[in-house]
Amino acid sequence: MAQDIPALQGIDVVLYARKLSAAKTEPGHLVPYQTSLSFDPQRDSDNTVTKSGSVATTSSLETDLEVEFVNNWSKIADQLWDSLFDQEKMEFWIIYRKRKNADGKYFAFYMRGTVTEDSNDNDPDDVSSRDTTITVDYGPVRGWTALTNEQEAELAFIFRGVGVIEGETKDDGTDGNGAAYNKATDSGVGVEADDAPSDNKGQGGNA
Repeated sequence: MAQDIPALQGIDVVLYARKLSAAKTEPGHLVPYQTSLSFDPQRDSDNTVTKSGSVATTSSLETDLEVEFVNNWSKIADQLWDSLFDQEKMEFWIIYRKRKNADGKYFAFYMRGTVTEDSNDNDPDDVSSRDTTITVDYGPVRGWTALTNEQEAELAFIFRGVGVIEGETKDDGTDGNGAAYNKATDSGVGVEADDAPSDNKGQGGNA
């Protein structure tokens, strides 16, 4: 049974981003030349000892999001700086390129937040690199997104596809774009290597 479950590799998990204010005018952008992506949702827990036994408590969910990439002057690379310098909120999608559902949509985590640190290394004998840390204040939310269509849906929280949002944003799940995550049925199906979008095809949300 285990051999029937596809193993994920780091190269197949990629980060898209977009300024929240640009949701109606441009698609999510693939961050170019990613070398590392760290995604760490967590809750702190504590135990209080009482005369009747221990009482466990947990804090609210906190998420650490960090992406390392080769420095470049793409639009989205500059927008990450805008988020840090101007405190502009952004949207982020972690997309699993090898995991699709029956409708052909890709599994993803959706988040909103701002860049709080952007370290730039410029060693003389290596490429310039950036290490960008995002403070997440919304999400993560699981869902499915098509890289070729504009999508949006809501299940408790909003899950947005990476495409441009046209028309009125209803935020009530009735406009038919994207798909929310269903814990009971959404294990997804594997994707053959030839079917997965390349980085170039994925840029801007168009496969």
